[in-house]
Amino acid sequence: MKKRFGIDIDGTVTCPTSLLPYINKEFNLSLTLNDITKYELTEVLDITPEVFGEWFKNTEGTIYKESPLAEGAKPVLDDWKDHHELYFISARPSHLLELTKDWFNYQDLLYHHIELIGSHDKVSTAQKYNVDIFFEDKHDNAVMIHEELNIPVILFNTPYNQDAVPEGVIRVNDWQGAQKWVDDWLKTF
Repeated sequence: MKKRFGIDIDGTVTCPTSLLPYINKEFNLSLTLNDITKYELTEVLDITPEVFGEWFKNTEGTIYKESPLAEGAKPVLDDWKDHHELYFISARPSHLLELTKDWFNYQDLLYHHIELIGSHDKVSTAQKYNVDIFFEDKHDNAVMIHEELNIPVILFNTPYNQDAVPEGVIRVNDWQGAQKWVDDWLKTF
């Protein structure tokens, strides 16, 4: 049975460490993913939101263009592309749509739709496109999407999303874990 998958991009399809080399270089740090214990980076770094925001605004295009693919994402997404609809829903600003599509093409990843909403509030977009399941790395997004839409949400486990989750938000460590959970879920239809 064909399903529509809502999939976040950054930290989910891209490696969750994508930002770190740029942050470390710009701010003369040596952080690893384990140091990032909160999603809001300025709460972890000793950098004001204004300074960090200005730097990120000037650097985000380069970061997104050069972000590595998350380990194991491509074979799983390739497996799903012919059986399900892949709707990528991201908080990236909409002016980065062509750059984002170019990145998907460069990675040889098929997408049925890409929506850049410029906000972390993905509930209305997931609802608009009637997604059946969502894949996310941001804890509060995962919980809100699940609670508002009553759909399963796969939460990719990272040091910055360790708060408790309700039943229906499923933690996985990697794309193979996501695929296994989805395969079992699809058998219930």
